[in-house]
Amino acid sequence: MTFGDQGFPYGPPDPYAPLAAEQERIEQDRIEQERIRRRRRSRRLAAAGTGAVLAAAVAAGVVMAADRTSGVGGGGRAAAPPAAAATGSGPAVPSVDASLPSDAPSALPSLLARPVIRPEQAFPAKNVRVGDGSRYTRVDLATTTDCARGMSAELAELIEQGEPCSRLTAALFTDADRRSQITVSVLSFARVEDATRVFMMASMDPVTYQVVSLDPPPEAGMPAVPPGSAGVFRRVMTVRSVVFANGQWGDGSENGEAELTAQTEELLRHVNETVVDHEDGGNG
Repeated sequence: MTFGDQGFPYGPPDPYAPLAAEQERIEQDRIEQERIRRRRRSRRLAAAGTGAVLAAAVAAGVVMAADRTSGVGGGGRAAAPPAAAATGSGPAVPSVDASLPSDAPSALPSLLARPVIRPEQAFPAKNVRVGDGSRYTRVDLATTTDCARGMSAELAELIEQGEPCSRLTAALFTDADRRSQITVSVLSFARVEDATRVFMMASMDPVTYQVVSLDPPPEAGMPAVPPGSAGVFRRVMTVRSVVFANGQWGDGSENGEAELTAQTEELLRHVNETVVDHEDGGNG
């Protein structure tokens, strides 16, 4: 077993490795995914202009966008196809200009001077109780500073337009009945502009610009989500991080959407509060 620079296992042997193996299959699904995205685009919440999104994120400490779509398999798999530069097909990743607004809070420099949140700070407990009283168990944890390993090729290419991601940490949770598989990922940057760019594009097209879900490790005794299963996607932006939550039923079921959505949002809210507390100087 290999370990990250913070002493956390990447998984047996690497929870992000299946992403590369899935790329060929994903490319074959591209046409169908494009059709799904077009049909559901009217239901998605488009991101606001860069300055407005950034100002709201810094002032309130969180920005949220939500949607539900299909085409994401279980852990280590992204529904998004490889980047156009790598495959020679599909639209190129757009160039997104993100810059600080003139009215950015004066406290921003001191907030950005804080260290990026570490894995043990983002996910300190294996057993979690959320606001509605529900309990979840963390069955896997992965962290890397080579963020491209844990995301779609398009999102990695988008990030290359700015400064590199500082750290990606992901945790896989399941509910008390061990039915759901919800991966919550914290993608942190040195600059607010880069977090904003990612949040904007992930809000507009969550299938293409996404982090991948973790597969449960063998010792968890849980099945991997079948490829192509429907999922619930949520994301929020803090000062310098984008927190993603991908929720699916372990058997790939499309029933129980409301329950799965509630679980995904509760876990996202729980982790987001932890990240915001850290970025505001509340811990570590």
